[in-house]
Amino acid sequence: MDGTLRISLVTETWPPEINGVAMTLGRLVDGLAARGHRVEVVRPRQDHEGRTAPASPCGRVTHRLRPGTAIPRYQGLRMGAPSGDHLTRAWGSNPPDVVHVATEGPLGFSALAAARRLGLPVTSSYHTNFHDYAKHYRIGPLARLVHGYLRGFHAATRATLVPSADLIETLRGAGWRDLALWARGVDTRLFSPEKRSAALRTRLGAGPDDLVCLHVGRVAPEKDIPLALRAFAAIRARRPGTRMAVVGGGPLLERLRREHPDAVFTGALPVADVAEHYASADLFLFPSLSETFGNVLMEAMASGTPAVAYDYAAARMHLRHRINGLAIPCGDEATFIAAAVEAATDHALRARLGAAARTTAEGVAWSAVVDRFATLLTDASRRAA
Repeated sequence: MDGTLRISLVTETWPPEINGVAMTLGRLVDGLAARGHRVEVVRPRQDHEGRTAPASPCGRVTHRLRPGTAIPRYQGLRMGAPSGDHLTRAWGSNPPDVVHVATEGPLGFSALAAARRLGLPVTSSYHTNFHDYAKHYRIGPLARLVHGYLRGFHAATRATLVPSADLIETLRGAGWRDLALWARGVDTRLFSPEKRSAALRTRLGAGPDDLVCLHVGRVAPEKDIPLALRAFAAIRARRPGTRMAVVGGGPLLERLRREHPDAVFTGALPVADVAEHYASADLFLFPSLSETFGNVLMEAMASGTPAVAYDYAAARMHLRHRINGLAIPCGDEATFIAAAVEAATDHALRARLGAAARTTAEGVAWSAVVDRFATLLTDASRRAA
């Protein structure tokens, strides 16, 4: 091996789908190609695509499109159909150096089976707490079965890449093994305080001296957006001119829009518009407890917008309480709301936290994340099964 890899990356989500996994993998593949690695992306064909995906400008990225079907309650996302026989034939005649399976759905499972059948090195990454989501979607009794499936799935790979140190501790405590830390970066050119827009603030109904609160993410039960809205209500009791924007789509969008006419629900937006919302807000409210990392927190920090977030995942790694944000003990809703009110009513505190958050984000480069991924896959490809 000359130092570059031929990687088959299997995923059931890909840009322009809007979610943290698609964003992460898109940036990862771009970074790998820029370093000379060749990447085959195995993924479901999206609705707008024909039989073949466009070739990459650099010639180092190809796409193997497979059939897929829509995921119930996840508009715009698809799951790939099982493709074990197809991948066995393709990889048997032209084997990659390593297969990396990023999602655990039918396509991912069949890819894992095909790679093991051929004796190919295979790694995986853990992006989504599906077993935790189960309790939010009225399938709580299935959570143990889902967790067992995920643990067995990842145990069949040479390494499972996990985005945060505290999640590694949690998974190890539940019997998982061969875990490696692979964190996330943030694009500090895309997400920047320079994107602040007076025109956008006006469209949100905010005057020059009014506060704008923000939440970005899927409008779904696991994100606990009602807590962010309760914090907003408590802030408005102290600062009546405050406005709230909720950016993102999801199954709760229309219900919350009806129940909270005092907030602006934008639905899903292009990433450039999301970046403008981050920079134009004064306070980021992030009450989710279901994240494996939390890319949106890093995007808010890069935008210079102080955040109130629970102390785990990305916040545990990068947020320092009262230094570059407000990190709240997990599940302490009263303290979350009190911290939001304090930040909303203290301009000097917000300015100090926001400036420090931007500085922190500037030190979290995607280049190091891509290099770490390549190193982990190189080690796995060289290690005896």
